[in-house]
Amino acid sequence: MRNKVFVFDLDDTLYKEIDFLRSAYREIADWVEVEFSQRDIYPFMIKAYESKMDVFSLMIEKYDLPLMTTDLLRMYRTHKPNIRLEWGTCEMLDVLRQECNLGIITDGYSIPQRNKFCALQLDRFIKEDDLIISEEFGTEKPSERNYLFFQHKYVNADFVYVGDNIKKDFVSPNRLGWKTVCLLDDGRNIHRQDFDLPEEYLPDFKIPELKDLLTLNI
Repeated sequence: MRNKVFVFDLDDTLYKEIDFLRSAYREIADWVEVEFSQRDIYPFMIKAYESKMDVFSLMIEKYDLPLMTTDLLRMYRTHKPNIRLEWGTCEMLDVLRQECNLGIITDGYSIPQRNKFCALQLDRFIKEDDLIISEEFGTEKPSERNYLFFQHKYVNADFVYVGDNIKKDFVSPNRLGWKTVCLLDDGRNIHRQDFDLPEEYLPDFKIPELKDLLTLNI
């Protein structure tokens, strides 16, 4: 029914953020190899990342690159990512959009978040004016203002928020009376999930896959 609104987080919810990271590293590595006649940059970057090191500083030092870390960070944020939605996520969104309104609340810079939205072809399911990006909107989660945007737009609706970050995703929608759903980490998330928090931070439901939204009693 159209009186229900599902709002999603983006990174590590609708897609895996590690895929964006790998896409950016691949583009940076390919450019560095061509521009500075280097080899095997990508595996070096991945190894440094997995070792929790400062990838860009280490790469500049190791390969004696005439670059600043800000140059590489700019490439990271502005590259056009090679990412896609998983089939089950597409199916879930397609089912929900036929009966509900859908939106996104995501923290981050405008350019990379919009590039992700476009690369994932999320406009098939979600109207672009229902995409709330913190840099553009002026506030980050857990600010209630980001969630109230949807309450003011879709008056008298029932709201569901789906995310993965227990520290900031659910506390405000919980206070506003939304139903909250946490997508559990399958081992690929950028940030570790920690459920050892006060009850007001915790979701109403936990699901291992997004397609499980279709069978939740909410």
